[in-house]
Amino acid sequence: MALKCGIVGLPNVGKSTLFNCLSNAKAQSANFPFCTIEPNIGVITVPDERLNKLADIVEPENVQPTTIDIVDIAGLVKGASKGEGLGNKFLGNIRETDAIIHVLRCFDDGNIVHVDGSIDPVRDKETIDYELILKDLEAVEKKLEKIKRAAKTGDKAALKSQGILDQYKKHFEDGKSARSIDLSDDDKKEVADLFLLTAKPVLYLCNVDEGSIASGNKHVEAVKAAVKDEDAMVLMVAAGLEADIAELEDPEERKEFLEDAGLSEPGVNKLIKAAYALLNLETYFTAGKKEVRAWTIKKGFTAPQAAGVIHGDFERGFIKAEVIKFNDWVELGSEQAAKEAGKMNMEGKEYIVQDGDVMHFKFNV
Repeated sequence: MALKCGIVGLPNVGKSTLFNCLSNAKAQSANFPFCTIEPNIGVITVPDERLNKLADIVEPENVQPTTIDIVDIAGLVKGASKGEGLGNKFLGNIRETDAIIHVLRCFDDGNIVHVDGSIDPVRDKETIDYELILKDLEAVEKKLEKIKRAAKTGDKAALKSQGILDQYKKHFEDGKSARSIDLSDDDKKEVADLFLLTAKPVLYLCNVDEGSIASGNKHVEAVKAAVKDEDAMVLMVAAGLEADIAELEDPEERKEFLEDAGLSEPGVNKLIKAAYALLNLETYFTAGKKEVRAWTIKKGFTAPQAAGVIHGDFERGFIKAEVIKFNDWVELGSEQAAKEAGKMNMEGKEYIVQDGDVMHFKFNV
C-alpha cells in the first residue's frame, strides 16, 4: 500500500534537513531557496515496538516492518499558483501525495536567511495556504464552467453539481480550505476528480531550536492559536538536533544524547507515527518462523481487504481469518498457547480488522 506524505514549506525552513533524518536518501541541504528541485522520495520504516516483541517471542528468520513514503517537495514562494518560482512543479508534486506535513520555521537564526526576511510562522503558513487555495479555486472554476452549460438545459444532475461547486467557489474565495467546508460526504464526491490540494489531511510541524524542544516558544504558541479551529495536529521537532541524533550509530550513545536533550525518543519517531495516523492507517501482523511482518491497512478494512494487501488471491479466495489479539499473543507466549487458551477467533468476511491483530488467512482460489 504505497501511501505518501509530502513535506512542504517555504524555502529554508528545514524540510530537507528533516527529510535526511527520516530516510537514508540524502536530499541536498543548503542555505538557499530551491535546493530541492526534484521531489526526493524516502521509504520510511514506521517504529512499532509490538513488532519487536513478536519477533523476540517467535525468533523468525526475517522481520519486516511497515513503511510509508515521505516526499520532500521543492520550496514554495508567493505566486506559485500562477507559476512563480517552481510553483507549478510544486503543486503538481503535492497533488500526488495523500497527506501533507507542513514544516514551519519556529526558530531564530541570523545565519539562515528567510525568504521573506523575518521569522513569522503564521504568515508562512498563510502564504502556502493561499497558494493552495488559489489552485483549488482555479480547478473548481474550470469544472464549474463545463457544468453551467449542462445546467442551462435544465439537467437536474448538472444543477445539483453547480450548486455544490458554487459553495466550494465561495468557500475558497473566503480564503478557507476544502477541509473545513460543511458538506455531506456525498456532496464532496462532486470534487473527488479534482484531487483538491486543501482537502488533504495536514500536520503542522514546528521546527524549533534545541532549547525550545521541551516546552516550545512564542512561535509555536502562535501556530497553535492560528490552527486551533482546524482539524490538524501540531508537533514540534528540532531538525538540527535530529540530524545530530541520526549520525549516532551506537544505541547507548544515542540514548545518552536523547536523555541530555530531555527526550524519550527521537522527534522523527513521533513524526512518523503521527504521519501514519494522519493517513488513517493501522497495522496488523503475521507471525511465523520464516517471517514476522507488519502490514499496513486503512482503518476500517475488512478481513478480506486486509488479506488482499498480502496478495490479491488472498482476497478473492478468502475463506476465514484466524485472529489473535496482540496482547493475548504476548501474554501467553505463542500461537499454540493462545489457541489452547481459547484466544484464537475464527473471523469471516464481515470482520473489521483491529489495529494490532495477529492474523493468519485461509483462502482457496
